[in-house]
Amino acid sequence: MNEQVIEALKHARYTIMTDDKDLEEVYRLRYKCYRAERSIAENERGVMADAFDETPNCVHVGVEMDGKIMASVRLHLMSKLSLTSPTLEVFPEVLEHLKHKKTVLDTTRFVIDPAARKQRVPLHFLVLRIPFLATMFYNIDVALAPVRAEHTAFYRRYLGYELDMEPRSYPGLRKPIQLLTAKVRERRDAVLTRTPVFGPVDDIPCSNIAFPDLLGVYIASKDGRSEAA
Repeated sequence: MNEQVIEALKHARYTIMTDDKDLEEVYRLRYKCYRAERSIAENERGVMADAFDETPNCVHVGVEMDGKIMASVRLHLMSKLSLTSPTLEVFPEVLEHLKHKKTVLDTTRFVIDPAARKQRVPLHFLVLRIPFLATMFYNIDVALAPVRAEHTAFYRRYLGYELDMEPRSYPGLRKPIQLLTAKVRERRDAVLTRTPVFGPVDDIPCSNIAFPDLLGVYIASKDGRSEAA
């Protein structure tokens, strides 16, 4: 699988999405993907967006192939400077980590264009590199994965997540979501030993990500900061 992902990486580009036009494309891709799975209701605009898309601690990352956004994910970085994230609204118990001065990464709106799935491009690995690299860049203590039950096995097998909380209703979605969590610094070496491609790949252009520092919005743990992703 590493070879297939590496080959896909050669044709992909990671982009931090900040321009309104690019974000509009992301919101339309989300709508397309969630509607394909009948997870959301129809709307006239054909977009899927919410107030959390505009919070200061939010980072949107897209995966481009052939000049088109084929996948994207939304990250919320939480520290003592910002306690805002969509998953926190559903699983308020997450606050316990922050009370203990932990940093938390909340990853939501994981979407892949159905056309890429039909072509068997391993975009799910390319997208999951995004939160993994973010945990390294931002020196995250705990990573959250609010997912449907059928996706649990993948997260546990490849990324070392564990089931934390049973399924609950998630705003705007028709299907319940359960919470997985990972103590990422403890699991990092094991994950990279099994699947090295989740980490930085310096010899492939555009395969790493220029994450924003989020100065004044996020502060890393005192344990220090990993190398840039």
